[in-house]
Amino acid sequence: PIRHVIPVDVRQSMANGGGPACLRLRVVCDPANVDPRFLLDRPRCFVATLLRSHLQAKEARNPMTTIADFTVTNNRGEEIDLATKQGKVLLVVNTASKCGFTPQYDGLEELYQQFKDRDFEVLGFPCNQFGAQEPGNADEIAEFCKVNFGVTFPLMAKIDVNGPDASPLFDWMRQEKKGLLGSTSIKWNFTKFLIDRDGNVVKRYAPQDAPKTIAKDIEKLL
Repeated sequence: PIRHVIPVDVRQSMANGGGPACLRLRVVCDPANVDPRFLLDRPRCFVATLLRSHLQAKEARNPMTTIADFTVTNNRGEEIDLATKQGKVLLVVNTASKCGFTPQYDGLEELYQQFKDRDFEVLGFPCNQFGAQEPGNADEIAEFCKVNFGVTFPLMAKIDVNGPDASPLFDWMRQEKKGLLGSTSIKWNFTKFLIDRDGNVVKRYAPQDAPKTIAKDIEKLL
């Protein structure tokens, strides 16, 4: 790793009556103690050039996280690389079959039908963490959604959305857009996250927010 550098010939050069026109620089300490960025406003300094290149390369190696960085599993046990969803507007929802908000499946399916031809998709993630309201297996959940609500949008494998076993996708989304009073935890079933075409979390919706109220926000992103 690049470390902080200091001039080692300045004092001698000054003592000889000259100016420090050409400084030798030596690595001496860790940037945890002294930030090397202070050199970056000296464009003629060779070390500044090296440091600038180092920082730019570091940023290139660590780009901002988007939904494309995650892989999930669908309800058939198949891995889905969410990079394949890049370019689409997504509504990601944690769902449950025995919840007071379960009728929102109707509204979610309506949104899907309304916008699917314009590269919009709903992703449903069953979760049993809230009142044990999603006890079924993948086949039972899919059958319930199809028979009762005519769901055709993709359903994923059952996941946790909070705690040590939480889905990395939901971990990321809830940090990107916090809930009431800055809370990061998911409070209940049918919390919704709107993702733009670039894979960024645009907005978080509470369980009580009806899907139809989200239509105008989806429209803006399409």
